[in-house]
Order: sequence, then structure tokens, then C-alpha cells
Amino acid sequence: MAWFRVKLTEEQQQIVNEERESHPNPVVRRRMLALWLLHCGQTRVEAAKLAVVGRATVERVVQAFRDGGLDGLRQWNSKGPTSELALYRDLIRESFEKEPVRSVAEAADRMEKMTGLRRGPTQVRKFMKGLG
Repeated sequence: MAWFRVKLTEEQQQIVNEERESHPNPVVRRRMLALWLLHCGQTRVEAAKLAVVGRATVERVVQAFRDGGLDGLRQWNSKGPTSELALYRDLIRESFEKEPVRSVAEAADRMEKMTGLRRGPTQVRKFMKGLG
């Protein structure tokens, strides 16, 4: 396979520059950072060190960009299970924004009343962190 040099158009540069800092997914932010570094002339090894990822990850970033463009980099195919609470994410967020909770226990109780799903403190904390 031939070596692929990353050159971004001006529009792509703007998008990558914004998303490497503001994309909600930290994995996508690191991918965009690696792509940006490659565009700026860094080697793949240097880009891997600066983006704090492995060289193989940088290679996968380049391949994803070559095959699918920026949309290919944004794809996040998590392999873990999806929480049943994810179906109620917007409802829970809206409730917490209207009336903030003071504790994890209070959040768990309110989430159980809204969804019928009881979760322990660790799962509730993780879910709430995902909400922001």
C-alpha cells in the first residue's frame, strides 16, 4: 500500500481545527488532533506521541480519513453494551435541568420514578457524567 500524505482543504482545516477541541467524543477529538498534526507536516510517529496515541492508531486514523473522509473519523462504533437508560437520556436531562439533584441517591430515585429502572450509585454517576 502506498504512503498516503494528508492534505486538507481549507474547509476541512476549519472543521478539523474546531472538532479537535470541541467534539463531544474524546476519541474523535484525538483522531482529529492526529489528522491535524499530519496535515501540519508531522511524521506519523511524532503525531502519535503528540496526540498520546499509538502509531497503529494514527495509521487507522489515516485509513479512516482516506476511506470515509471526515465522516469516517467521526464514526464511533463502541463495542460495549448500551444502557437501557440511554433511551430516556433526553427526558432525564430535561428533568435534571429543570430541578437539579443534590446527590447521587436523589438522582437514582428520580431516574427510577421516571423510567422504572433502578441503578446503583456507580451506574448513576457514570450516566450523569455522560449527561454533562
